[in-house]
Amino acid sequence: MEDASGLWGMLMGMPVVTRTGLAGLIIGAMLGAVMHRTNFCTMGSLSDINAFGDWRRFRAWVLAMATAILLTQAMQFMGYLDLNESIYLGSSFNWLAFIVGGLVFGIGMVFASGCGAKNLIRVGGGDLKGLIVVIVVGVTAYMTLRGLIAPLRVWLNDIAVIDMTDLGGNTGLHSLLEAFTGLQNGTAAITGTLVLALPMLVFCFLNRDFRTSPRNIIAGLAIGVLVAAAWWTTGVLGYDDFEPAPLFALNFVSPVGNSLQYLMTWTGASISFGITTVFGMILGSFLSALLAGQFRLGGFADTNDLIRHLIGGVMMGAGAVTSLGCTIGQGVSGISTLALGSVLALLAIIAGGFIGFKALERGFLL
Repeated sequence: MEDASGLWGMLMGMPVVTRTGLAGLIIGAMLGAVMHRTNFCTMGSLSDINAFGDWRRFRAWVLAMATAILLTQAMQFMGYLDLNESIYLGSSFNWLAFIVGGLVFGIGMVFASGCGAKNLIRVGGGDLKGLIVVIVVGVTAYMTLRGLIAPLRVWLNDIAVIDMTDLGGNTGLHSLLEAFTGLQNGTAAITGTLVLALPMLVFCFLNRDFRTSPRNIIAGLAIGVLVAAAWWTTGVLGYDDFEPAPLFALNFVSPVGNSLQYLMTWTGASISFGITTVFGMILGSFLSALLAGQFRLGGFADTNDLIRHLIGGVMMGAGAVTSLGCTIGQGVSGISTLALGSVLALLAIIAGGFIGFKALERGFLL
């Protein structure tokens, strides 16, 4: 116990950016290794359903959501986190931006053969297609956040917005339950947690094929735990009286843009938790690929393949920033806060994915 307290004291003695950055690198590396070894892929899970009627990888994604919800809400209930400080629980419900951004992202991830996280895994495995997609996603995300495309994003946010101030205060399911049912804050949060997480667990484990697929079960549990660990890192390990780390979990679009900026302006930039998770993802998948003997340099099959991936990267970068996240950023991290916007963005991403498959099946960009 004394050694543990000494280690904790040493960690808390470091600057916030150092301790959260180191934790981000470790969490990212673990996530990269898990996704590589288990072949976890959100776009791939939709492809399995579309092509083969196989729901196992999709259930792994849902299990990650349920695990993240339970662990994150437990930390919130015990007072370790204040999720109201996250980007997901604002007082404005920009429903149209969630729908449009999610649809655009979903179509883009199909064209780019995977979401942002999956393409980072490909980079670690030596796939140059993944590298090009990651660069395009990062540049487009930054353009949508602060550059050329930003005015369009702001306009889309402003034309269709619901003020949640009088409807519970924010966009969380628990806030709405509190406002409409009179439940106390803690009871409303527990109720909202169970309303979302329990049906997800039932959906996963009532299926025999999933129950007998340890690889997918491990993937779902591990990714959910790592998302909760990310919340703990920025909310607890990143706590500081004067310069606390922004409350953040795992997201792999805007942090990619920040990572590119960091690489270009290293002497005048500071690292962050999001940036180190991106580098960690590449490192973890690289080590996993090496150990499995699967590291291979690869490239585009032809010009159409290149064009399709470029278009997909642009759509993912713009869509994810508009909808505040990707399949991990909204689909697991955002969902874990009980945010209604995350649920809406997730449904739009899934719908966009199936639209993308239908477009490719009809020969678009092939």
